[in-house]
Amino acid sequence: MPPLGEIAARLDAELRTSEITDYPTAVNGIQLENRSAIRGVAVAVDCSRRTIDGAIAAGANLLVVHHGLLWGGAQPIRGALYDRLYRLLANDIAVYSSHLPLDAHPELGNNVLLAKELGLAPDGGFARSHGTEIGVRGASSVMTAEIVGRADAFAQRHGGRARASEFAEDRLTRRWGICTGGGASADTLREAVSLGLDTLIVGEGPHWTAVDAPEIGLVIIYAGHYATETLGVQALGRLLEREFSLPWRFIEAPTGL
Repeated sequence: MPPLGEIAARLDAELRTSEITDYPTAVNGIQLENRSAIRGVAVAVDCSRRTIDGAIAAGANLLVVHHGLLWGGAQPIRGALYDRLYRLLANDIAVYSSHLPLDAHPELGNNVLLAKELGLAPDGGFARSHGTEIGVRGASSVMTAEIVGRADAFAQRHGGRARASEFAEDRLTRRWGICTGGGASADTLREAVSLGLDTLIVGEGPHWTAVDAPEIGLVIIYAGHYATETLGVQALGRLLEREFSLPWRFIEAPTGL
């Protein structure tokens, strides 16, 4: 059974954790240590009471997540945060988190894996954030309605639904970009237009983005924040099984968003 430090060092190197700038509250890497060697891994999108309880039920003592414990920044350890920490400490479960480094990974990342899931082949990077291209882009010749259908089928497997901004049923997608999670930002839309993209696939976005989309020549497909970020953590689970012979389980905990 490998120690936590060895596993974390491998993940940090693979994900370039120290090289990719992220939001301060992301706190990538080990967020919570444990005392024992790692015997099993649970992976999940979020570090919530549901996923912690799922890790306990699975007999895992390492929880690998995309959204970690500390998104709220410095705060009193009480209420929901206390409850999560109590469950983790009482069961000697370590937490490892990877946000933008996992989004951006060229093989294990949420964006490249979502493109594959939707039958799209990337040919470049997209969605620059904190100096790193987090998303992917590419060319296609697929009906936009077909991509929306594929995105909806994927989202439904993870407790959600895909939606799209206004478009004509006979519309063809020729240049697309993907930025998972909360990808429909003002910066992402401007970048999409500057690159000549006609379709933007994201997890979620503000209402105004669907209002603006037809007027700036875009269709935005909102495939669900949760659903679009289920792929990377599962890829990390497979990596840990392959390299450390650790059993792993994906803990499904949809938010509906």
